[in-house]
Amino acid sequence: MEIWVLGATGRTGRGITAELVARGLSVVLVGRNREQLASTGAKYVVADGVEAIATEIRRQRPAVVVNTIGEYAATAATLARACLPGGHYIDLAADLVSVRRLLDLHEEALAGGSTFVTGAGFGVLATEAVVAKLCEGRDTPSRVQVDALASVASEGGTVGIALAASIVDGLTAVSARGANPRTLVLPDGESVTVASIPSGELLAAQRASGAPDVTVFSGLAPTAPAVRTLLPLLARLVSIPAVRRFAVRRLAAVRTKPAPRPRPHTWGHAVVTWPDGTTREGWLRADEAMDFTTAVVAEVASRLSRGEGKPGAHTPASALGAEVAEAAGGTFLL
Repeated sequence: MEIWVLGATGRTGRGITAELVARGLSVVLVGRNREQLASTGAKYVVADGVEAIATEIRRQRPAVVVNTIGEYAATAATLARACLPGGHYIDLAADLVSVRRLLDLHEEALAGGSTFVTGAGFGVLATEAVVAKLCEGRDTPSRVQVDALASVASEGGTVGIALAASIVDGLTAVSARGANPRTLVLPDGESVTVASIPSGELLAAQRASGAPDVTVFSGLAPTAPAVRTLLPLLARLVSIPAVRRFAVRRLAAVRTKPAPRPRPHTWGHAVVTWPDGTTREGWLRADEAMDFTTAVVAEVASRLSRGEGKPGAHTPASALGAEVAEAAGGTFLL
């Protein structure tokens, strides 16, 4: 009944490991640096590269694999398939391409009796769960709009490959559709400027509602006119694999200073409209976004280890219900 955490020595991996250990679960750290892993005093597996990790998964058969190493579009399918049959897989993907690719493995996971969960983090779950709550017991809506408003504290240090890849892919995604910035007033009275972005939240909201028209806005999307003007050029450049790899490596090496979170709360928001004009609005309030993310992953992993997830490939609320957001520390305001 082991839960493997891939990339366990990074910020996200360390947080998830601590949450799982606090729950009394059997955790195995997986990484490439033997000395770093050994210094933790925990059980560990040394494996360098996705194929090597997949080989160890197939050989040792952990109950649940948590992927925090990033580059999910390239890594998720290989690692998830290594869990078949019967093992379960979780990742923190948030970009549209990665989430879609994992969800496309639904039939394989179903046939193998496994549960694959993508988007196990703040943005996807916080918006998906609100949409699911608002649509509960109602007909299919005509339109859904969601907002993901993360409040993240920086612990300082290098950005890292996983986060750098997410930033590069996220900025590129913004350029695919107009940013359409707007101001959103939060329940606590603060105002935040958000912009539209075709992210993994879009797929999750579509699946939770069935609505034909879904729009996603994010507080992390760039809203300055000068930056938005440059995004189409950036998209063309990083579509070249060598340029993207260079950009990710350079950004990963950038050092950041410790900084507090910019707002007291992290918010997921949704407005759902039905064909007759009826509109419902809701919020999910959480604390610091990375803390919420680690709690989400730990909650999902814990439940999957007990066999509670639906077989197939899912986003978190699809696999376990919207209440998983509350179990991870969120509060609904509907």
